[in-house]
Amino acid sequence: MAQYRLGVDIGGTFTDGVLMKLETGELLTSKVATTPRDLARGFLHAIERAVSKAAVSPEEVAQLVHATTVATNAIIENKVAKSALVTTKGFRDILEIQRQIRPALYDLFFDKPAPLIPRYLCYEVAERMTAEGEVLEPLVEDEVRQVVRQIKKEGVEAIAVCFLHSYVNAAHEQRTGEIIKEELPEVYLTLSSEINPEFREYFRASTTVINASLMPLVARYIEMLQKEIASRGFKSGLYVMQSAGGLMTGDVARGKPAFMVESGPAAGVIAASTLGSLLGFPNVISFDMGGTTAKAGLVERGRPKLAANYEVGSAAMSPDARGRKGSGYPLNTPVIDLVEIGAGGGSIAWIDTGGSLRVGPRSAGADPGPACYRTGGVLPTVTDANLVLGRIDPDYFLGGEMKLDRKAAEMALAEHCAKALGKDVVTAAAGIVEIANANMIRALKIVSVERGYDPREYVLIAFGGAGPMHVNGIVKELMVPKVIIPMNPGITSALGLLMTDLRHDYVMTYICRADRIDLDRVNSIYRDFASQGRGLLSHEGVKSQDMLFAKFMDMRYVGQSYELTLPLPDKELNTRDINNAVAQFHKEHERAYGHCAPEEPVQIANLKLSATGLIAKPKFREIERGDISPEKALRSRRKVYFAEAGGFVECPTYDRYRLTWGNMIKGPAIVDDKDATTVVHPGYQAAVDKFGNLILTLPTE
Repeated sequence: MAQYRLGVDIGGTFTDGVLMKLETGELLTSKVATTPRDLARGFLHAIERAVSKAAVSPEEVAQLVHATTVATNAIIENKVAKSALVTTKGFRDILEIQRQIRPALYDLFFDKPAPLIPRYLCYEVAERMTAEGEVLEPLVEDEVRQVVRQIKKEGVEAIAVCFLHSYVNAAHEQRTGEIIKEELPEVYLTLSSEINPEFREYFRASTTVINASLMPLVARYIEMLQKEIASRGFKSGLYVMQSAGGLMTGDVARGKPAFMVESGPAAGVIAASTLGSLLGFPNVISFDMGGTTAKAGLVERGRPKLAANYEVGSAAMSPDARGRKGSGYPLNTPVIDLVEIGAGGGSIAWIDTGGSLRVGPRSAGADPGPACYRTGGVLPTVTDANLVLGRIDPDYFLGGEMKLDRKAAEMALAEHCAKALGKDVVTAAAGIVEIANANMIRALKIVSVERGYDPREYVLIAFGGAGPMHVNGIVKELMVPKVIIPMNPGITSALGLLMTDLRHDYVMTYICRADRIDLDRVNSIYRDFASQGRGLLSHEGVKSQDMLFAKFMDMRYVGQSYELTLPLPDKELNTRDINNAVAQFHKEHERAYGHCAPEEPVQIANLKLSATGLIAKPKFREIERGDISPEKALRSRRKVYFAEAGGFVECPTYDRYRLTWGNMIKGPAIVDDKDATTVVHPGYQAAVDKFGNLILTLPTE
């Protein structure tokens, strides 16, 4: 029996499914409209359509992987479960006080985000640990029982427990958890010492609260999906994408929803990382522009960069992509470092009170969608602008499955933009595209230049339904030497789900000067992490030879408040290994901040380990070899607007699926995919490699 792997990614506009035959790498895609009011409906529609189109039995699907926004949406929309917090006496207001950090120093009208758990549901109990983990005040168990009985009267669904210094000694938290389960066996419970055993009290409390308040929603969502896919004959179970770029089983995900907040965007970075490594480019910038947002991530030496400080919540999503620190809820779990902005195909163009043209962050999404979709939308979007500029074939959208209405797009642009600007529709459309591009250039600079990386030393991989259409206009300013556009770019994030291994991350705070480290204790901690990871991976069916363990250490100069993460060798550590890590820390500090201080003492802050269960990767199919001329793939010719050419230019349009290895396309030109359109600007060229990727560069002649 043939074996297949199926990945489903729910986006803001479309839900993408990709079915891959493991033996050959043959792909079959399904793209359906996202169902915002019931995300599961779109997911089930996508998997049914995928197996139906391929005439594949659900039993032949060896693995079903899902990337979902259900956790993110719940936080942004403040639709989390009613929860309670139990904390150390004297720290009831930790969620109210938050931090001193402000997103805009002189904004007198800024309001902190309302805590996910209101103050009346925050409870104190008598107990206290020292920073060294010694019992300063014993836990008063009778007081815990009284608090739990008060909580029971409030009808909460989840409880978060976060005691002071429990990351060093979790005994009081664990005992409190036992009491809660005795008194309220049906409640969802999260202990900070289990979900995030790191120092920094508010960060740990926030992460614990996020996990607890999401657990009931995510558990019900995953349980429902597991039942639905089982009823349809799928035997593989359900796997879920994590924010850090690994997979976990649906059963594990139900208890760790905080680890799947950036589930979908992470899959795209994994796909870019895998493709880059395959083609010999370990340093990659991923650029994913879909219907609602554009995401940029960075891969260095084949490993996606993780965010140092990540925040979630609607206020944390900044239109200028700067991620305004202090405006959201801190999440202290591993998350791929992504800069996300409201600039997608569905981003709405509008005129502000000063009469200037703006684009995003509000999106038409899937419902009602852009004006040209004829599904109820009347406001102009980036997609409408591209249609007016001739970049999209209205008769070949989604491979011809959906017809677009150019007149509706022109009317929307005229009514809501062009008239107010005193411009014609084409000029307004060109302005919308340029503004969207400028927003995305800013995002790409933040993830590269502002992190200390030179984009000229990286290859950019562009995907998403709108990414290939805009990327050529973006790289001109960034001076990125080479752009790779994969086959089926519209479903690359879903494809990334099929390239991802199982992964579990472990962390423990260990604050000590590097020259005073207790190697026996540190090696013992790493052994314990590896033992936990090995047990969990074994439970998930991973063979011992397919397990990998990677050690990391957070380091900083003594007196600093923020750390850098350094890799360590996967063996028993000795003094030389620590000295090498310190030397590497100085170099990384120089790269990240432009200076270092080798004479200053270095301090260890956290010990980390990632346990990875390797999964057989799908093969990429090689395409037929051809000559340099792409004429056999010519579809038609049409007029397309290019600002640098001063207006509309007669362009050849090519069928992506008829291109052959070795073809060279000179701009201006259009390449039509079923799920995306690639625009090659004047002065650029696109070569076709053996896997069908388009390699976009400036001519060398």
